[in-house]
Amino acid sequence: MARSTSSYYKSNPGARRRRLTQQKRYNKTAKGLKIRTAANKLNRKLGTYGNGDGKDASHTGRNKGKLESPSKNRRRPRTNKKYA
Repeated sequence: MARSTSSYYKSNPGARRRRLTQQKRYNKTAKGLKIRTAANKLNRKLGTYGNGDGKDASHTGRNKGKLESPSKNRRRPRTNKKYA
């Protein structure tokens, strides 16, 4: 049975701490910053940034996207496409 990433990190606090430390470093890099700013830009363009509607921007292409729930957006497997 496959476990979700979320449940794994909830039940393994040491691994969660290591992951959060790594994410904190990655988000400060040029690549991490570029991805984060692209996500914020799309959220603003779709009108969902900061309005509390519980929706997330799903990146369907370069500077394109649609609104959907964050869990549905993150459920999809990753691909090698680069949208940032």
